Amino acid sequence: MITFPIAKINLGLNVVEKRPDGYHNLETVFYPVQIQDALEIFEMAPDFPSEVDCDLKVTNIHIDGDEQRNLIVRAYQLLKRDFPQLPRIHAHLYKGIPTQAGMGGGSSDCGFMLSLLNCQFQLGLSDERLIDYAAQLGADCPFFILNTPCYAEGIGEKLQPIPLNLSGLYLAIVRPAIPVSTKEAFSLITPMHPERNCRDIVMSPVDSWRDQLVNDFEKSVFTLYPEIGRIKQRLYDLGAVYAAMSGSGSSLFGIFRSPVVLDEFDSEGTFKTLLRL
Repeated sequence: MITFPIAKINLGLNVVEKRPDGYHNLETVFYPVQIQDALEIFEMAPDFPSEVDCDLKVTNIHIDGDEQRNLIVRAYQLLKRDFPQLPRIHAHLYKGIPTQAGMGGGSSDCGFMLSLLNCQFQLGLSDERLIDYAAQLGADCPFFILNTPCYAEGIGEKLQPIPLNLSGLYLAIVRPAIPVSTKEAFSLITPMHPERNCRDIVMSPVDSWRDQLVNDFEKSVFTLYPEIGRIKQRLYDLGAVYAAMSGSGSSLFGIFRSPVVLDEFDSEGTFKTLLRL
């Protein structure tokens, strides 16, 4: 069985307080974006040469680290503890969502893996149960159970679908070849509640977002990596009605009313695309 994990952008991202467990409470709006990975699973044959229960192969984009620590494998292991009848499987992930981008690629793979296992092996889990599992794996993971515009609180696991529709607009995404450390970005933020909640702002016309909808990570990330800030300004120069960084970076996105040419962002290692929403 195959599924296609999608990406997300953050429309506003406010770090409102530090929690006793060391995490941070956030307020953000997640919006799904049709940049996709492909995730396929099938049962291992009894003689398949693997010493693990979930054998993962990643292609197209290299991901550093032990594949057995990948969120896809961890999602399988989490369900396996409660559903020991799950068979040994092989998983193939073809990466199309850029990594270290603030677009939720790893979290999406994890959420879609949970849903895929639930469907393939008829586990009977509701969305609410799947969200509970996803929250144990990462802050953005629960959103990728619902995959619809949502206002999120907590670490990202408290989700409220909202009637936000940006259809007909164009979304430009530029991710420079600049890795951003999420841990470092968090360390430079002073948590505080915004004057106006991002959920309320995004229900106003897009043209009003520029001076109100804020990603709290931009100040610290742009200070550390001025080139990322310059890309945001270039998106505005090209005519974006709203531009921002997604997550803790390094992707920037711009919302446009008409198509735009992104040729100037052709530097080595940069990912860029233009989508119609």
